Amino acid sequence: MISGKHKQEGRFVSRLTRDTLALILAGGRGSRLQQLTTWRAKPAVPFGGKFRIIDFPLSNCLNSDIRKIGVLTQYKSHSLLQHLQRGWSFLRGEFGEFVEIVPAQQRIEASWYSGTADAVYQNLDIIRMHDPKFVLILAGDHVYKMDYGPMLAHHVDHNADMTVGCIEVPIEQASAFGVMTVDNNCNVTQFTEKPESPASIPGRDDVALVSMGIYVFNTQFLYEQLIDDADIPSSSHDFGMNIIPKAIDSAHVVAFPFKNLQSNEQIYWRDVGTVDAYWQANMELVGLTPELNLYDEQWPIWTYQEQLPPAKFVFDDDGRRGMAVDSMVSGGCIISGSMVKRSLLFSNVRIGSFSEIEDSVILPEVKIGRKCRLNKVVIDKGCYIPDGMVVGEDLEQDKKRFYVSPDGVVLITPEMLGQSLHHVR
Repeated sequence: MISGKHKQEGRFVSRLTRDTLALILAGGRGSRLQQLTTWRAKPAVPFGGKFRIIDFPLSNCLNSDIRKIGVLTQYKSHSLLQHLQRGWSFLRGEFGEFVEIVPAQQRIEASWYSGTADAVYQNLDIIRMHDPKFVLILAGDHVYKMDYGPMLAHHVDHNADMTVGCIEVPIEQASAFGVMTVDNNCNVTQFTEKPESPASIPGRDDVALVSMGIYVFNTQFLYEQLIDDADIPSSSHDFGMNIIPKAIDSAHVVAFPFKNLQSNEQIYWRDVGTVDAYWQANMELVGLTPELNLYDEQWPIWTYQEQLPPAKFVFDDDGRRGMAVDSMVSGGCIISGSMVKRSLLFSNVRIGSFSEIEDSVILPEVKIGRKCRLNKVVIDKGCYIPDGMVVGEDLEQDKKRFYVSPDGVVLITPEMLGQSLHHVR
């Protein structure tokens, strides 16, 4: 762990963060989110009422005083690029700080990114131009708050070539991640990407140790690994599948447990890669004391914020009362004579009279008609829900029109309603 000396000397950590280039891998489609990623990359999916998923690793970098950031994009990146330009262009290049957009551009050969490692390899000349001492590789599609400074200090304390951020997850969920084994000194001794039968933590059969998709590299070591991997035709050019297992055999790879240093408890981290996980993570925010504190003034989550009027609730008659209970309601929303319970409403949602909305996540610019009943739904941006529509009460009927998740969350998109927002012909 971090030595007492390093805990006390903030200047030590600040030197490490100043010498670090962060690269956020934001090119993936995220197909497990179904139609939520038909027209946007997963990191651009809205989350938490006013944010995008990518705002979390970006904010973590900023709050950790890492201000040299590259965002690697590829799949349907227009809304992501628009968000980055509008909300993340305030850093000053004169001071050596930036959020630099690095799209797939066939810099080395005529091919798109073929894996996470290949995405970084194809931009080695850009990394060399910035000349960092350390490179921090981040996934652009996870929701969490993390100070990367202690992880960098842990990396240096252990004289590591590569450090992998890790968390504990229930064994039944571990097959969706890279699963690792470590010794008593945090050295990674084994790593398997998405195994069918994950190995548990010794002495704890119900828990596995998995990768968060967060890596710290000594820069020269990263160059060597990527160049060697690029010369192997059979490689998937992926950090989890190829780079980490090879590095374990030939170099010093250590794990950084993402835990509270005082209580040793697991810290909030969510992979919102499925419709069920996405719905659940959003719904957790409407609870009384959610694990993810969006009201934390010491660790703010930054984003592009449209200028909108406050939310408004109108009508106060019996049977026609505009109100929301145990819910989060964003700016620009108007709830007109309807009841909203345990739901999260993004910006500019309009709800007509006599409707009932429960346990639902409503993305921006959705219009819901009169006398609708919606339960346990995720409604994508721009949908118009016609008067009288009932969703979430008869899942067999819902399946005929919409996507119904294994846990019974109904996803509704404009295309499912015959309301295309993207005219391709």
